[in-house]
Amino acid sequence: MYQTFHLAASSIVKQGDLHVTDPSGRVHHYGDGTGTPVKMRLSPGAPGKIVKDPDLYLGECYMTGDLQITEGSVYDMIEVFLANIGSVYHYPSRKSRLLDIARRALRRLDQHNPAGRSRSNVAHHYDLSRTLYDLFLDSDRQYSCAYFERQDTSLEEAQLAKKRHIAAKLNIAPGMRVLDIGSGWGGLALYLAEICGAKVHGVTLSTEQLELARARAEERGLSDRVTFDLIDYRSLTGTYDRIVSVGMFEHVGVGQFKSYFRKLGSLLAENGVGLVHSINRSDGPGSTSAWIKKYIFPGGYIPALSEVVPHLEHGGLYISDIEILRLHYAETLHVWAERFAARRNKAREIYDEEFCRMWEFYLAASECAFRYGGMNNFQIQFVRNQTALPLTRTYMPEEEERLRTIDSGLLREQAAE
Repeated sequence: MYQTFHLAASSIVKQGDLHVTDPSGRVHHYGDGTGTPVKMRLSPGAPGKIVKDPDLYLGECYMTGDLQITEGSVYDMIEVFLANIGSVYHYPSRKSRLLDIARRALRRLDQHNPAGRSRSNVAHHYDLSRTLYDLFLDSDRQYSCAYFERQDTSLEEAQLAKKRHIAAKLNIAPGMRVLDIGSGWGGLALYLAEICGAKVHGVTLSTEQLELARARAEERGLSDRVTFDLIDYRSLTGTYDRIVSVGMFEHVGVGQFKSYFRKLGSLLAENGVGLVHSINRSDGPGSTSAWIKKYIFPGGYIPALSEVVPHLEHGGLYISDIEILRLHYAETLHVWAERFAARRNKAREIYDEEFCRMWEFYLAASECAFRYGGMNNFQIQFVRNQTALPLTRTYMPEEEERLRTIDSGLLREQAAE
């Protein structure tokens, strides 16, 4: 079976410096010798699995140790493959192509997320040990794409800039009612209450996140302005002046896009403003990675902008602004991976070696997808009434600078918590 792997690797890896030791001990070289040298060793059975279904088994073989990196890193290995492939996928075998066709055909079934299934899917990832996330996230526990205003920006500064950037687009006045769908550990909701003077209702499906978010609101003296609840967004009633959702839309599923935006439209006040921040696949509709679906985000799907826009149009919502954040998530993931690597021993104490290898692969593969696989982020701002916002978008940078003068001391306070 290694011969099939050899033919596939030879056809894909034209640039780079990849050395593979096959199960018999023979070393094979792929690429033109440029870049970081990567050396890997495959156990018996691994070449056949990877050729049959690389989307699933490349990561799984790394987790189990059937694929060992002997020089370089897991990121370097994935980079060699994705830098050569780009966003146009090469199938190493007929079976891998048929598997991909089947996954695309079944994606609506995979992403069917009624309330009960949504909660269990969220728990799979977000109800992991709280200490695990402390190992690599910033002090505010922002678990989504940061906003790097400068190349030398720290992760803490970039995550604060992300909150500021979103708040400026929402154009919040003190006392406004804001809904935060997928509120996580509460960082954005706390910012909108403390810095913008809003009354915020955050909803999540993670019990771990809910517990910490409520504790943080209590500690900061914001419980009268921020509430957090364990509620599926589909169960919400009432109206809000502003609606924001960051990093949650990826868990909705393509079959629920229509009902998602209809629900947001019913919750948004007549002169309200909404904003959805999500990962975006720039090469059009696809299917979720089999490995990601199995081990990281069951039920999840990264949408293409072309799949999202029609549902806003048909749902009676006006798109008032779209911004594409290029490479910001790649930079975010790079810092997360560095921080996780520096504290890897602590992660191993919480879980085990296989979990650590899974998490390394997850962070590395995600970063490579943003650098080479066509992934980026979109922020879609929408309204029900075209007069809800100023005529030009110059209010955004003006509001961003105003907020900067208010939140300038927030990093020091968070570091002291």
